[in-house]
Amino acid sequence: MTIRRILIANRGEIAVRIVRTCQRLGIVTVLAASEADLDSQAARLADQTICIGPPKSSASYLSVDAVVGAALAAKVDAIHPGYGFLSENQRLAQACSAVGIIFIGPTEAQLDAVGDKLKARSHALAAGLPVVPGGEVDSVEDARALAEKTGWPILIKAVSGGGGRGMKLVHEPDQLAATIELAMAEAHASFGDPRVYLERYVASGRHVEVQVLGDGENVIHLGTRDCSIQRRYQKLVEEAPAPNLRDGLRADMHCAAITFAKHLEYRGLGTVELLVDCERDTFYFLEMNARIQVEHPVTEAICGLDLVAEQIAVAEGKPLRLTQDDVHLTGHAIECRINAEDWTQDFRPSPGTVSRAVFPLGEGVRVDTHIQTGARVPPFYDSLLAKLIVHGTDRTQALERLRHALAQCVISGVSTNLPMHVELMQQEEFARGGVNTAYFPWFLENRATALRDQRVAKGN
Repeated sequence: MTIRRILIANRGEIAVRIVRTCQRLGIVTVLAASEADLDSQAARLADQTICIGPPKSSASYLSVDAVVGAALAAKVDAIHPGYGFLSENQRLAQACSAVGIIFIGPTEAQLDAVGDKLKARSHALAAGLPVVPGGEVDSVEDARALAEKTGWPILIKAVSGGGGRGMKLVHEPDQLAATIELAMAEAHASFGDPRVYLERYVASGRHVEVQVLGDGENVIHLGTRDCSIQRRYQKLVEEAPAPNLRDGLRADMHCAAITFAKHLEYRGLGTVELLVDCERDTFYFLEMNARIQVEHPVTEAICGLDLVAEQIAVAEGKPLRLTQDDVHLTGHAIECRINAEDWTQDFRPSPGTVSRAVFPLGEGVRVDTHIQTGARVPPFYDSLLAKLIVHGTDRTQALERLRHALAQCVISGVSTNLPMHVELMQQEEFARGGVNTAYFPWFLENRATALRDQRVAKGN
């Protein structure tokens, strides 16, 4: 079936991103927007906008009934859920199927298989992938016994979790009972599912993922991404390909991702997330994200592909338009997430009105954003304002372009983490490449210590 009209069930920069691809493909776009987003850039760019409810996400962007109702009213052929919100929601996929609307994403069965982390883990084991030692626990006693077997410290994770919610690190046995209780409460509040499981904590780990694309029969990979710069499990900087990986290890990761996707007979765009254990020179399966990722532009940069266009083509029932031999990874790309938050005040959100917005231009520079001068940043949603992406012939050139581009960015009226990115890109450790997930917390603590020492010195 040819898709001619798409409902975009999302907001912000990803909604703008999808609109632009649809415009290029000649597809009519209908934006499903909350009351807070009716005057957004995405709403102005879309061919039509339908209000799906009040600003609160649970009554708008997270309402399957509101989204499907808007799609039926607009007489669209398909729904593109973007990322976050309902993008991996099995109920939305089922509702689309029931009314004859194409869900641009994997099948209901595949969403079920990877949406529950324990199910995904069992599928990974069935496919022959290595997993981090651990498992589900029903009580504190079970957790203590498993932790003693896997070794301390351990990581508690929500079975239905994402974005770091319900995830807790436990260093000592006497912290276990209270932390599990807290993790279960957080998981229940965030996902309606209190189940948790344990994994051995890998202190020297790198978060590396492999982008895959499948049509239900064939699967290809589009290289690796490194997402190890994180704060409280939230990604801040991503790059492709992952730097300073042993060639054999990288090839094994590509193979593992394809094996897992083929095991699922995966259809659509997905990301197999892996944890590289630097001390053991190996990797483990973490989870699969069955959607487009925030960091997809770095993959597009090194592949020369429009991943939204590839999603749409697969959703139309077409076989993959590429073989693995058609995929050529060129150069290096880095992305910085620019958020409306004050990083000097523990990353406190900073809603408000953007009084000035200036973004860089130039060779190898791309900006995905939904803001401009005068834009309102509502307090109801994720704080992401823009993604600054650079591409170079190699990592050295990409990093130099990124430093120059960051210096040209201006966002006033709301606090942003732009100054943080400027400082981070000057660090020798990051410039060398291959930092692990412990690096960014160390960077923040090291900076705080230096500032305290400066204040003490001035006081003397």
